Amino acid sequence: MPGTETNLWLGLLGLAPLLVYIILVFRDMDPLPATVICVLIGAVITQQSLASFGNVLQKAMGSFLAIVGLIIMLGRGLGEVLNATKVTHTIVHKIIYGIGVDSEKKAMLGIMASCFVVIGLLGTMAGGNAILAPIVLPVAAAVGLSRSTIGVIFQAVGEEALILGPFTPPVVTLLGLTKLGYGEMTLYAAGPVALVTLVCTWFMLQRIQNRTRDVNPYDKMKDVEEFKPTSQSRRATVVFGGLFVAAVVYGIIIKAATSYVIVVMLGLAVITGIVGGLGFHPVLQLIVKGMAGNVGLFFLFVLLDPFINFIEAAGGFNALATILKPMVDIGGKAAVAIAGGLIGAFGISGATVAELKMLHEMFNPMLTQFGVSMLAWAVAMIIATRVTNFIYPGANMVSSLGFAESKDMKSMIKNGVVVAAAQSAFLILYSVLFS
Repeated sequence: MPGTETNLWLGLLGLAPLLVYIILVFRDMDPLPATVICVLIGAVITQQSLASFGNVLQKAMGSFLAIVGLIIMLGRGLGEVLNATKVTHTIVHKIIYGIGVDSEKKAMLGIMASCFVVIGLLGTMAGGNAILAPIVLPVAAAVGLSRSTIGVIFQAVGEEALILGPFTPPVVTLLGLTKLGYGEMTLYAAGPVALVTLVCTWFMLQRIQNRTRDVNPYDKMKDVEEFKPTSQSRRATVVFGGLFVAAVVYGIIIKAATSYVIVVMLGLAVITGIVGGLGFHPVLQLIVKGMAGNVGLFFLFVLLDPFINFIEAAGGFNALATILKPMVDIGGKAAVAIAGGLIGAFGISGATVAELKMLHEMFNPMLTQFGVSMLAWAVAMIIATRVTNFIYPGANMVSSLGFAESKDMKSMIKNGVVVAAAQSAFLILYSVLFS
C-alpha cells in the first residue's frame, strides 16, 4: 500500500540520528558532541520549536537516564572518599597478599580478583584501574608478568565486573529496562556471560604471557614503598564492606528501585569517610570533587533521553522492526534475541548505557509480540555491549593498555576476538534453548 510504504520511508528517515551517531563514534568523535549533533538532527526531523525543545530537555532532567547519570557521578564521588580513606588500597592489599604472590598464576589470580572487586564496587573501569595500577604493577614486575598480560587483565576482568557489580551503570540500566531482579539477572544472565569470558581470557593469558614474558616485561622496581594498612584504614574498610553487603541484601529483599542506589552511595561515602578519619565537610568536598569529574557524562545521559525519544517519535524503531520482521518470523523468539545481540555487538558503538537503551527501544515491539524471555534478552544486551568493547579499540581497551604501561594493542585485540567469538556462540546457544 502506498501509504504504508510512505510511512516506512519516513520511519527510516527517523533512524538518521542513530545512523549519524554510529558513524561519528566510529570516527572516534567523543560521545557528548556526537550526541548533541544527533539530538539536533532528531529535533529537526520531529519539527521541534524552541519552546517544545526546551520542554523536552526539562522532561529529560527527570528521566531514568538522568538518574543513571547522577549515579555515575556519585560513583566517582564515592571513589574519591574510598581513595582518601585508603579503603581501596586496603582491599587490594588484602587480596594480593592474602593469596600469597609467589608465582605468575597466583599473581594473575590476585590481580584479577583485585580488579573485579574494585571495579565492581566503584562502577568505573578507568577509575578502578587508576587506583589499582600503582599497587599491582610492582607485584606484576616482581613475579615477571608482562605489560601485555596486565593490559588484558585490566580490560577483560573490568568488563565483567561492570556487568556484575550491583550498582554499576550497566547493571542499573539493565535491571531497569528488563525489570529483572539482581539475583536472577546475575545467576542466569550476567554470571554465565562472565564465566565464558573469564575462562577464555584465562587460557589466552597463558599464551600471551608465554609470548611476551621476555619481549614486553616490566622493569624490576626497587625500593617500592609497599602500602601498609593502618588500624584506621582497616576499620573503615570493615565498616564499608559491612554496610555495602547490608545495603545490597536489603535492596534485593525489598526489590528497591533505582533511586535506592543514590541513597546507598551517599550513605556509604559519608559514613566510610567519617570512620576513616575525615570530617563531614571534607567528605562532602570529596564527593563534589569526584562528581565534578563526571559532569560531562551526566549531560550526555540527559541528552540521550530526547535522542532516543526523537527516533521513536519519528517512527524509526517501528520501521526497523517492520524490516526485520520477516527474518524474525522465520526464526521466532530466538531470532529476536540473536539479532538484537549481534546488531548491538557489531552495529552500534558508544556509551554502554546508551547502547542498552537503544537496543531495548529498537526491539521492544518484537520482544512483546513474540514474548521473548527477559533473561534471554538480558544476555543479548550484555553480550552486545561487551563484544563492542572487546573488538573495537575504544576507551576501555585503550585506557587499560595505558594503565598497564603497555603499547601491545595486538594482544588486546587477539583476546578480544577470541572472547567475542565465544560470547556470540554462547548468545546463539542460549537464545535457542531459553528464549
